[in-house]
Amino acid sequence: MVVPLALPEFHLDLNHPPFVYDPYPQLAELRETLPVFFDPVWNKVFFTRYEDIAALLRDKRLGRSILHVLSRDELGWPPPHPLTRDFDHFQGNHMLDNEPPKHTRLKGLMLKAFTSARVEGLRAKIQEIVDGLIDRVRDHGRMDLLKDFAEPIPVAVIAELLGVPEGDRHLLRPWSARIVKLYELGYTDEQAKDANQAVLEFSAYVKALARERRREPRDDLISALVRAEEQGEVLTEDELVANCILLLNAGHEASVNGTTLGMLSLHHHPDQLALAREAARRGDHEFFKTAVEELLRYDTPLPMFERWVLQDGEYRGVPLRRGMEIGLFYASGNRDPRRFVDPDALDLTRKDNPQLTFGLGIHYCIGAPLARVELQTSFHTLLKRLPGIRVARGPVEYTGGFIIRGHKAMPVEY
Repeated sequence: MVVPLALPEFHLDLNHPPFVYDPYPQLAELRETLPVFFDPVWNKVFFTRYEDIAALLRDKRLGRSILHVLSRDELGWPPPHPLTRDFDHFQGNHMLDNEPPKHTRLKGLMLKAFTSARVEGLRAKIQEIVDGLIDRVRDHGRMDLLKDFAEPIPVAVIAELLGVPEGDRHLLRPWSARIVKLYELGYTDEQAKDANQAVLEFSAYVKALARERRREPRDDLISALVRAEEQGEVLTEDELVANCILLLNAGHEASVNGTTLGMLSLHHHPDQLALAREAARRGDHEFFKTAVEELLRYDTPLPMFERWVLQDGEYRGVPLRRGMEIGLFYASGNRDPRRFVDPDALDLTRKDNPQLTFGLGIHYCIGAPLARVELQTSFHTLLKRLPGIRVARGPVEYTGGFIIRGHKAMPVEY
């Protein structure tokens, strides 16, 4: 365990339901009184201000992984948990949890297949998926926005991108939901066992699909990844599998939670909801590009990410010791009055809006363009075709986790 020097200590219970429900008042207080603090329970140093978070995301002394620099013994870690052996193997083979040069190679190969042209080519398909979901429920007068609308869209889009047959797509969301439990701070042995089993099942499925695509290539991402080459290197089978799973896990959380959190934000700001309805009525696509950025800033679907300190140093007087873990509160940075004018106000026309939701630096989310298209299409189409849509009366229940912050359900009426 690496203990930071000369930092104030404070424990923030990230899983406390009132904090998950509305973290912003406490984050605002921390920004002013403890912009940097050490939490002895989580054994992490937390940063809450926009400028610090943006700088540290770009700081090459920090990384998403640490075991390429220090051993488990040097870190004071116990042996690998036997219940998460396959999950740990998956983590070691995708680009998000690797650093250069492996990260550079993996991301380069993924970007070669995950092109802007391929994403833009999905825009019509996304519109078709969104319209189809609305067609199913339009005459019902109410639906669960989460299960009937928000969840199916990114899963269908990622499945389309990867080349997963329609008959198998129902398997993807349950696998992902089980796996992402291990990204929360604090999970049970039962959740660990279940997530590990989901990795095994998902991996076996992707391997079988990749073998099919080697025999009979198609115009999909798995076929492209099978063929992808850069400087004479190819993705290993384990890397191909891990990065396909990563695309689903990371590729739907921002869209799903961004949809429900965004709708709730509009519900609490009737003036902004009216503005969005009018923009949808007149078919103003540009309005929704700006509006989605603001919804992602105002209530951040992935409120915190972590980094490891890879080498000793200092950041603005804060000692950085190799092996320290740092928590970066994106949700706090996105509400920092030092960077945003009137940050606690929802303003769908906000132009100066460099929100942190998709990260910065080498680990910037490669799926951000796809998530943006999904959210723009979703809100525009919902408000155009169901102009009276509103969140139904009653409490909205959160899933219980802060790292991936979303809802258990969201009944809406129209």
